[in-house]
Amino acid sequence: MEENHTIWIEKYRPMRLADIVGQDAIVERLASYAKTKNLPHLLFTGTAGVGKTTAAVALAREIFGADWQMNFRELNASDERGIDVVRNQIKQFARTTPLGSASFKVLFLDEADALTTDAQAALRRTMESYAQTCRFILSCNYSSKIIDPIQSRCAIYRFKPLSAEAVREEICRIAGKENLTVSGEAMDAIVYIAQGDMRKAINALQGAAILSDTIEGPMVYAITSTARPEEIEELLALSLAGDFDGAETLLARLMHERGIAPNELINQCYRALIRRDMERRLKVQLIDHLGEADFRLSEGADADIQMEALLARFVLSVGKKT
Repeated sequence: MEENHTIWIEKYRPMRLADIVGQDAIVERLASYAKTKNLPHLLFTGTAGVGKTTAAVALAREIFGADWQMNFRELNASDERGIDVVRNQIKQFARTTPLGSASFKVLFLDEADALTTDAQAALRRTMESYAQTCRFILSCNYSSKIIDPIQSRCAIYRFKPLSAEAVREEICRIAGKENLTVSGEAMDAIVYIAQGDMRKAINALQGAAILSDTIEGPMVYAITSTARPEEIEELLALSLAGDFDGAETLLARLMHERGIAPNELINQCYRALIRRDMERRLKVQLIDHLGEADFRLSEGADADIQMEALLARFVLSVGKKT
């Protein structure tokens, strides 16, 4: 394997709309804008790593051609969330004349849901005032955090989490270019870890590739500090069998020896529970306990106490059923 200092998520970021995987319906509609060299204001919404930024940059490249960097600007709203960023940086870019043969400029505002309500109100007025010279592409994880007046002025595109097939296709392509051998178990591990997030998948592959040209499943779980699905199943099985001591021992090994974050364990337990065939009322109780532990951790509670309390609640829930 050649020494490579490039971050693969950038090295293999698609440059054209046609190269984006897993969002076929959206790509088809965006390609029609590229053909007509015109577009309305757009709102891209969806979870992380599903192609929102990639689609915005690829669209600008295809509309503007060689002049795309002169007429395209990317801002991250989470860096400066207040009204000043709209009044100064955004308004200044929007009001200037497009360069080259372009008839308008494009401003891509990433993480737009981080803007305050006042900043969004100012942004709405800017979008109205300078629509002839500047089109806005807003990107967010939660469209509900974008005020209605902005949503009504945008064509909304909802990016879905990438399918397992889309993740496999892209990982196979990158592995081929990097001369890597990815085992079936490793591919399953990457898909499991990614949860529809291509960025996670590519980072997992690159992390494992540092260790070896031949990627195996255990390497992927180790490099990403993720528990194997069978370990999560064992944790649940011990808890649901009422074996608190056994579950506590396994939990300690996962958290302290393997360094797996408690939030990650909660997420993995949730994914395992919703797929598990079990009595409905008990499943509801256990998911409720997961939600409570997740909330307490987000509020700053002690991780060890909350995770052990979670196991205790699992054991007690089963005890009530027997």
